[in-house]
Amino acid sequence: MKKDIAVLAGDGIGPEVMGSALQVLAAISQKFDHQFTTKEAMIGGAAFEKFQQHLPEETIAICKSADAILFGSVGGPIAEQQNPKWKNCEANSLLGLRKHFGFSVNYRPAKVYSALQDFCPLKNELIKDGCDLLIIRELVGDIYFGEHKFYQEGNLRAASDLATYNEDQIRIAIQAAFQAAKIRKQKVTSVDKANVLHTSKLWREIMEEEAKLHPEIKWEHQLVDNCAMQIVKNPAQFDVIVCPNLFGDILSDIAAVLPGSLGLTPSASINPEGFGMYEPSGGSAPDIAGLGVANPIAQILSVAMMLNFSFGLTKEAERIEQAVNQTLNSGCRTKDLTFPGQTSLSTQQITTEIISRL
Repeated sequence: MKKDIAVLAGDGIGPEVMGSALQVLAAISQKFDHQFTTKEAMIGGAAFEKFQQHLPEETIAICKSADAILFGSVGGPIAEQQNPKWKNCEANSLLGLRKHFGFSVNYRPAKVYSALQDFCPLKNELIKDGCDLLIIRELVGDIYFGEHKFYQEGNLRAASDLATYNEDQIRIAIQAAFQAAKIRKQKVTSVDKANVLHTSKLWREIMEEEAKLHPEIKWEHQLVDNCAMQIVKNPAQFDVIVCPNLFGDILSDIAAVLPGSLGLTPSASINPEGFGMYEPSGGSAPDIAGLGVANPIAQILSVAMMLNFSFGLTKEAERIEQAVNQTLNSGCRTKDLTFPGQTSLSTQQITTEIISRL
């Protein structure tokens, strides 16, 4: 197979963990006789230094010519957010890409590895039945893309953010959830706030219509506040959770804590044509950038998601996932996965361990 991949390493630890992911991709390419051509493009603060833009046209053009996008991370130190280089960096970069390419559905898995149960913040009895869930978040509607405004209400300052949805936007996400459940544990939990919001009432109507087309799949409605509690109280009950944009943003960050480190959690954003962008769920971590201690596993697993979702290379994706699992089972750990006094591996060392197990 021959595929072209746009590589947007970005800021902070992005270039370091991206380097690890590309090493794994090269190893897979060699072992399975594929040809993956990568072309680097600038984004975030790195792009601002050269183009005075966080998402320059040159980067968009490179992404358009690719079969998939492999994304690192963007953003700078919190104390420097008013610096033009970093101001609105993440919004301009990520929301810009989502809007330009129409990424309508985001996939965020959250898995507690058996070898890392001690790093899960939940008590062992709460995860004794395991935890392997997938949150599917609608990406192009809801409050993020509605009208935002400040205004005066008499003598008071006021603001409003408009949440809107149409049925097609909702249906795409819910269809993705049912398709994902078919190859997992065949259960979908639809999250809304239908006791209050009209957008959620519409969401619930579409969910019920789509569920009739998939009688083999168990499904349920769950209010968002209850779902947040249940993810913490009993995560094993979930398989696929499908959410509107705002709720998905919040719930996926709650679930991302369960594995014990953001360095373990990949994600994928897909448009209706199947074009995808793959990235770790964590940020740019500028405090550890350049130290060689960042955990590259989330970026490496993002490669596995790309091979599976965009290229249909299921066997190759599974090989990467197995190698990561075997590496963790062997006791190999990066700094974020060690307790005081324990030995940790560098970014490159754990990458080498994973590649040795491919």
